Amino acid sequence: MQNVFKWRHFQADIILLCVRWYLRYSLSYRDLEEMMMERGLHVDHTTIYRWIQRYAPELEKRTRPHLKACNNSWKVDETYIKVRNVWMYLYRAVDSDGNTLEFLLRPTRDAESAKCFFVKALASTARSASQACPISEQMAPPTTPTDTTIITSIPRVINVDKNAACPKAIAELKATRMLAQHMGLRQVKYLNNLIEQDHRFLKRLTKPGMGFFSFETAWRTIQGFEVMNMLRKGQVQGVNKGDVQGQATLVARLFGIVA
Repeated sequence: MQNVFKWRHFQADIILLCVRWYLRYSLSYRDLEEMMMERGLHVDHTTIYRWIQRYAPELEKRTRPHLKACNNSWKVDETYIKVRNVWMYLYRAVDSDGNTLEFLLRPTRDAESAKCFFVKALASTARSASQACPISEQMAPPTTPTDTTIITSIPRVINVDKNAACPKAIAELKATRMLAQHMGLRQVKYLNNLIEQDHRFLKRLTKPGMGFFSFETAWRTIQGFEVMNMLRKGQVQGVNKGDVQGQATLVARLFGIVA
């Protein structure tokens, strides 16, 4: 496995500890700087920022192949993220059990953005079974097919809000046969309460940072927030909901570190 920690001044386990804590809890970079100082480690907050930008997307990439199956009832909604004092739109989807299906940050809230999100979500559900593998004692990026049960179902029904953009995008995808003609579309506000509640975890995490300074840094950080939320929900093989120690062990193994 490629050593993604090569040339780093700090040990890999310290880096991953800071990355996990920042992505999981409502902490600022300066909060983590002080917490590390209590442990005798002088880590500048800008260094922690660079770690998040480097390893949050890497964590998402390494976790994706090990996600459990989700059901085929989708709930889709978008929430607001401030980037350089401008509101951007984070499209998100969960299934009827509250498991995260997909997410995508876009600068606009329109049919084209909604369509991009649905295409991304459908692509992830159609991912080949050869890209899925279970958690093993010696974790490494998947190279061979081992389990064909970790693929999300094609949607049977999609619940959206009253915004006209999503129905328009879905109609276009049906016209190109990317979605089945018989797939149901429901625009009933109370049916999306589950995903609206799920947005709260993200709002809680972004608040200490007071917004983002670029679209790219926002997207990289959000990837980490979302994947840690999946871990918290118990969406990854071998780690149950609420198993904090299991989450730490899994992240270490994903990066080839013996926890």
